[in-house]
Amino acid sequence: DIRTVQAASIICEQGIARGIIVGNDLEVKKLAGDINLYDTQIINPEKFYKFDEFVHKFFDMRKSKGITMEQANSFMRDPLYFGVMLVKESIADGMVAGAINSTANTMRPALQILKTAPNAQMVSSFFVMEVPNCEFGNHGQFVFADCGLVEDPSADQLSEIAIAAANSFKSLLKAEPKVAMLSYSSCGSANSPMTQKVIEATKLAKKKAPELSIDGELQLDAAIVPSVGSKKAPESKVAGTANVLVFPDLNSGNIGYKLVQRLAKAEAYGPITQGLAKPVNDLSRGCSAEDIVGVVAITAVQAQMK
Repeated sequence: DIRTVQAASIICEQGIARGIIVGNDLEVKKLAGDINLYDTQIINPEKFYKFDEFVHKFFDMRKSKGITMEQANSFMRDPLYFGVMLVKESIADGMVAGAINSTANTMRPALQILKTAPNAQMVSSFFVMEVPNCEFGNHGQFVFADCGLVEDPSADQLSEIAIAAANSFKSLLKAEPKVAMLSYSSCGSANSPMTQKVIEATKLAKKKAPELSIDGELQLDAAIVPSVGSKKAPESKVAGTANVLVFPDLNSGNIGYKLVQRLAKAEAYGPITQGLAKPVNDLSRGCSAEDIVGVVAITAVQAQMK
């Protein structure tokens, strides 16, 4: 895809990372045309010197699931599976994909090959949102979670997402995370199974990570607008100042980030994964070359942290 080639050029020109494009080298060079790829490496899976080794390693990983050697060979010809294997074998430090693939197709090889990090209970995702001319959050910067991966998290899973998102915010944006557990209710103003899930998740998150500023359940305006937060949740240290927004399910999270992206003309970087053993990050199929560059920069920071 031309966006990927353009992004690779910018990444190298700006010194963000050393790029590897996975694909047919002749086709990539033809697509690039006059675009300067600098020292970007192009790896054609079938010509790679470790291709057969990758096939055997993937077969060993998945043979208990019934995969054959022939199928393993076929999987390694897929750029997504091959790219994750480059990360697994430390030939690459991270992978960014998804400009022409669904989240499911991008994340499946990562979950099969890399699995979760030793200290992680689950894999989830977040977006870094940068809203122009915005006085809310961290000078217009937010982390939204989970907007791309976990469809209907349990209370326990929601608490894990909140803690992981807070840590991601702290490491990437270098500021104190203030986590709001979002709902259509604030501090018991409504009572239903949906609100109870968020209330329970908040209790669990506070118990697991007492050092973090986490509160809920909070409506969106109570979470980020100081005047509303002081009215609806006067006892809360998070209300009105939240910069990490945890959505109760994937429906609300995905709708929420796209509303902010399109109506507020915000930059949306992600979905960025958290909880994998090594960083593999997804792209929206509507992404621009600049969006890809942003996600690569975040992936580089995650790799440095590892």
